[in-house]
Amino acid sequence: MQDTENHSPSPNAFLIAMEFRAPWELWSILPCWPALARAPAGDGHPVIVMPGLSASDGSTLPLRGYLGNLGYDVSGWNQGHNFGPRAGILDTAKRQIFDTCAASGQRVSLIGWSLGGIYARELAKELPDCVRSVITLGTPFAGSHKSTNAWRLYELTSGHDISQVAQRFDLPAAPPVPTTSIFSKTDGVVAWPASIQTPCAENPHTENVEVFASHVGLGMNPSAWWAIADRLAQPLGQWKPFERNSRLMRMVYPDTGS
Repeated sequence: MQDTENHSPSPNAFLIAMEFRAPWELWSILPCWPALARAPAGDGHPVIVMPGLSASDGSTLPLRGYLGNLGYDVSGWNQGHNFGPRAGILDTAKRQIFDTCAASGQRVSLIGWSLGGIYARELAKELPDCVRSVITLGTPFAGSHKSTNAWRLYELTSGHDISQVAQRFDLPAAPPVPTTSIFSKTDGVVAWPASIQTPCAENPHTENVEVFASHVGLGMNPSAWWAIADRLAQPLGQWKPFERNSRLMRMVYPDTGS
């Protein structure tokens, strides 16, 4: 498990203040829509989007609407507000993934925002035959709880000691399916190094994609939406790393070397 004494410090006050730009990230979708609409069309496979801490499916509605417009069969997690892995939460999510896979006859892609990304990664480890890919947004799987500014809120809303809960899982280990971590170095809630997936021999199909975004705005950010659409559009079994093959793409998506 993570060493709580060896971790990236949580984002500072300046980055926390920058979280107030989130509404502008949502509004920036309008001028970016012509470009977003040209993202690769979906193949209709099912996608489940899991919200972040204390958020509900309402927070992922814009993203789900966009992906549905591209042609995916998208749903929320249908469990109200995310107040942590309380009794029955993960079992219900596991059942949703299994039932969706069985009903559609296709593997399910999982998208998780912040804490929702923890669920997505761990559920993919338990149900690899049902999960096609995992995409996380600002998810702190690689650092200790002290690498975020939300751990006290987690303990308050869930009623659990976060360090004890984390010890039950090997969070840094990548799921055994194609996995993309979308992160921002200007995240005011999660220290960005805590969202970096290190290369692993067991699964070479992992990557980190940097965007310019706030934590609260990650799920409403046009550059994050394009990256998600690009990753979901990959044919099953034909994974390739995210490409920054133009000057504009390299400006929007810095190459972190990961």
